[in-house]
Amino acid sequence: MLVSLSIHDVVLIDRLEIAFGAGLCVLTGETGAGKSILLDALGLALGNRADAGLVRPGAPNASVAATFEVEASHPATAILMDRDLDPGEGQIVLRRTLGADGRSRAYINDQAVSVGLLRHLGDCLVEIQGQFEQRGLLDVATHRELLDAYGQTVTLAGRVGDLWIEWQAIVRERLAAQEELARAQQEETYLRDAVQELEALAPRPGEEKELRNQREMLMNAERLIEAVTAAAEHLAGGDSTGSGAEAALAASRRALERVAAKAGDRLEPALDALDRALVEVTEAEAQIQSVSADLELDSTRQEEIEARYFALRELARKHNTPVDGLAQVCQDLSTRLATIDDGGAHLANLDRAAQVARADYLAQAKSLSDTRRRAAKSLDAAVAKELPPLKLERAQFHTRIDTGEEADWGPTGIDRIAFEIATNPGAPPGPLNRIASGGELARFLLALKVVLSAVAPGRSLVFDEVDSGIGGATAHAVGERLARLTRDRQVLVVTHSPQVGARGAYHLRVHKEAKGKRVATRVTSLGPEERREEIARMLSGAQITEEARAAARRLIEADAR
Repeated sequence: MLVSLSIHDVVLIDRLEIAFGAGLCVLTGETGAGKSILLDALGLALGNRADAGLVRPGAPNASVAATFEVEASHPATAILMDRDLDPGEGQIVLRRTLGADGRSRAYINDQAVSVGLLRHLGDCLVEIQGQFEQRGLLDVATHRELLDAYGQTVTLAGRVGDLWIEWQAIVRERLAAQEELARAQQEETYLRDAVQELEALAPRPGEEKELRNQREMLMNAERLIEAVTAAAEHLAGGDSTGSGAEAALAASRRALERVAAKAGDRLEPALDALDRALVEVTEAEAQIQSVSADLELDSTRQEEIEARYFALRELARKHNTPVDGLAQVCQDLSTRLATIDDGGAHLANLDRAAQVARADYLAQAKSLSDTRRRAAKSLDAAVAKELPPLKLERAQFHTRIDTGEEADWGPTGIDRIAFEIATNPGAPPGPLNRIASGGELARFLLALKVVLSAVAPGRSLVFDEVDSGIGGATAHAVGERLARLTRDRQVLVVTHSPQVGARGAYHLRVHKEAKGKRVATRVTSLGPEERREEIARMLSGAQITEEARAAARRLIEADAR
């Protein structure tokens, strides 16, 4: 709900603070008092296109702030949270500044935002219905959603949307598979040669390091042989005594064993150490002999290692991968070859899946379309009942539902939906904003809003020109319907009709006030006596008579009942 509007330096307004309440708010005033300026200022705060002409002459810039109270579940709160903006504590402030050079800035809760986001949020909070507004019901894009809500087809429409997503996912998968098969077929010769070459070499992960170690060892074979031979000789007893390490350790152990019993357990640690030393010496001799045997390989082995090592590196450069990645490259290329060999069968499976998904989607979409057509007949009949009291008895409302070509299908179904009207019998129906005009359009939108009030989003409604060219019973019918809309939302109406003005829950009068050499627009909240006087002025004109005052009192009292 709109709770306040703060306007600074907009056309004839220097500084203005307006408070709003729930229910029906009527704004009245003589022609030229500035009622349209108020709507322009509100539109600026809601994200409408900025015009430098709105800046008050002599002022560097204009600013407007609109404050709203919202429930935590309001769609506007979700919009702010989705964009990591502070949603406030039940209050949202939309603010717009406009420079004399035409540049504007937008803010939500004092956080700078784009004008597009301001407009998006404004559309969730306020709907302005008037001759020059192309939003709200005049936006054809909203008609399908409103019809679905009216016909209670939202659940079925959601199921259609899910089936569309599933179908399109299969279509995209098939397209990707087809493109992959085409690429693979173009590269088939290369793929087969590459896989054959990789399989022939059969690279293993970790093989490069293994070959590099063997290659380094064989390249230093001569020095290694000398060192290993010397180590073996020392262990075997290469000194002048001719006794080896193993023999010396064994002899030492035998000497201690002969006297161990006489020493208690004092020699046990020494004997254990000698046993361990014998095991380690034996292991060392075995390892040295193994290395010695490897080093005695002929030059053919070294040539084989060298050849494989460089063959792997060359192949890795060819495929732009580390040597350890060659096995994965082979697997990937083999998979692409398998795509060629089995591609036709895979595509056929996807074709069948796509056909099934399309059939499921179309069956539900047709069911949704049938439900929508039944709801459209009900909506047309309900709107038709509202038209005669609004002096639109010659008009005909029609919900147009066309089945689109397959290229036009989408997550919302197979239908194109638009609300249309014919204002003269026999004339073909057409778009709302092309057929109706001025007051007729505003009254028609009012009728449609009344019918859709239970299902349309709970935004504040602003009506302009709704009572243009009418009076008497028609104006009374307009006021009665505006009051009906306030059962679940706030409604603001700019009116010249006393019958509409008398319906207001509160009344704001727009007037001009001289300030030195300038004239400024002011807005006054009217009390009971002031309100009766304003209704009387609307009844009689500039000269207010006692008869007009009495008639105003009767209007207000009758509407209060």
